[in-house]
Amino acid sequence: MRTVGVVGATGYTGVVLLSILEQHPSVKIALATSNTHRGKRISSLFPLFRGRLDIELKPTDGDHRGACDAFFLCLPHGSSAKKTRELYDDRSIIIDLSADFRFEDRSLYERHYITHGAPELIPHAVFGSPELYRGHIRQAKLVANPGCYPTSAILALAPLVREGLVAGDVFIDSKSGVSGAGREAKMGSLFCEVSEGFRPYNVGVHRHEPEIQKELSKLGPVRIAFTPHLLPINRGILTTIYGRLTRPLDTLGLLDTLKQAYEGEPFVRIMDEGVYPDTRYVRFSNYCDIGGKILDGDRFVIISAIDNLVKGASGQAVQNMNIALGLEETAGLTALPQFP
Repeated sequence: MRTVGVVGATGYTGVVLLSILEQHPSVKIALATSNTHRGKRISSLFPLFRGRLDIELKPTDGDHRGACDAFFLCLPHGSSAKKTRELYDDRSIIIDLSADFRFEDRSLYERHYITHGAPELIPHAVFGSPELYRGHIRQAKLVANPGCYPTSAILALAPLVREGLVAGDVFIDSKSGVSGAGREAKMGSLFCEVSEGFRPYNVGVHRHEPEIQKELSKLGPVRIAFTPHLLPINRGILTTIYGRLTRPLDTLGLLDTLKQAYEGEPFVRIMDEGVYPDTRYVRFSNYCDIGGKILDGDRFVIISAIDNLVKGASGQAVQNMNIALGLEETAGLTALPQFP
C-alpha cells in the first residue's frame, strides 16, 4: 500500500482528489493540508467524507518532506513551485496541478505567469499527458499535470497534427463550467453573474493558449487561436476545433485516424459517425470523448468533452500517479459517468 498526500486539499481539485484516492485500492491517504482550515477534520468541512475519511488537516506550510510516496500539489502557481522545492528529494513522486512546471522554457512561463520559484527543477519535470508521454511519466519524479482546457484541445487535435493533416490556422473554441475558476470567492463566479448567461473571457490572452501551442508544435507545424467561454454549469468542458486539411478526407477517415491514435487507451473514447460528445456523459469520470466531421472534404470539425475536475485535473493526476508508481493505470478511475 502506497502513501499519498494532498497539499492544498480544500479547493475543488483537492476535494475531488481525496474522493478518488479514498476509493483507490492501492493507496492510503496519509496527509491532507490546508493553511486556512488547519487542525479541522476534512469531514467537518465536507460532509461527503463523513464516516469515510476523517483525516485532520495539517498546515500546508509545515515540513512534510519524505512523508508520502506521492504528493499532489493543489496550490496556486508560484506557491506550488516553492512547495515542490521543499518536497523534492528524488524519491517521492510529486504531481503538480498548477502551471509551474508545464513549460520547459522558463521565459515562456514567466511571460504568462510570474517569476519562477524553482527554475532548477524545470528540467526534471515531465508534462503529464499519459496518452502522449506515458513512457516518460514512468520514469518521472516530478509530473506537471496539464491544464483542463489544454487536455481537451491537445487530445482532440494531436492525432491530426502528428499525421501532418492540418493546414494553416486552427481555431479552438472551448466552453467550461464555473468550477474551472476555482473555489475562491470571485465576482465573476457568483451565481447571479453566471446563471442564464454565456460569455467569452480572456480572448487572445488566456494562459492556456501557449500551453496548447507548445505541446502541439512538438508534433508538427500548427498555429492555434484559442477562445474560452464560461458556461452556467458546475463542471465539464466542451471543446470544438475548426481547421483545414492538407489532403481530402471523409468523416470515416477522420474518425479512423482518431481511433488508431487512441487504440488501447483506457480513457479516450472515439464517437461513431454522427454522434458527438456531450458533457453530460463524462461528468464525474476520467473519460475524454472525441467526435468529428469533415466538411466539403477539406475542412474538419473535432469536438471533445471532459470533466474539467477529473480528466482535466484530479483524475488525470491520479492516472499519472498510477503510472509513475507502477500501479495499474486505471486504478481508482473506473467509475462510469453519472447520469442524469
